[in-house]
Amino acid sequence: MAEEKEQKNQGQLNIELSEEVAEGEYVNLAMIAHSNSEFVIDFIKMMPGVPKAKVKSRIVITPEHAKRLLYALKDNVDKYEKHFGSIKQADEPPKFPMNFGGTVGEA
Repeated sequence: MAEEKEQKNQGQLNIELSEEVAEGEYVNLAMIAHSNSEFVIDFIKMMPGVPKAKVKSRIVITPEHAKRLLYALKDNVDKYEKHFGSIKQADEPPKFPMNFGGTVGEA
């Protein structure tokens, strides 16, 4: 009986998600570079009016996994659009007010 339970569990993967990682990070820019053996994806948070942006996470994956990620993202976008409607894309990058986050009021 224990042998039967072990066989059932062989195909399962136990994934641990810490509280810190589960909270997630907001990012609004991704930069991708590659070599012959890996893809490097930097997830960046860029704030309007701030000349510096911070890399919040860097992921390094193999070319095979990059292709799997591409297909998984496409599949999920297709499912999202089927359920919620088409995702609209602007013709130009977003424009932010020049003083957004840049001025401080006095009391």
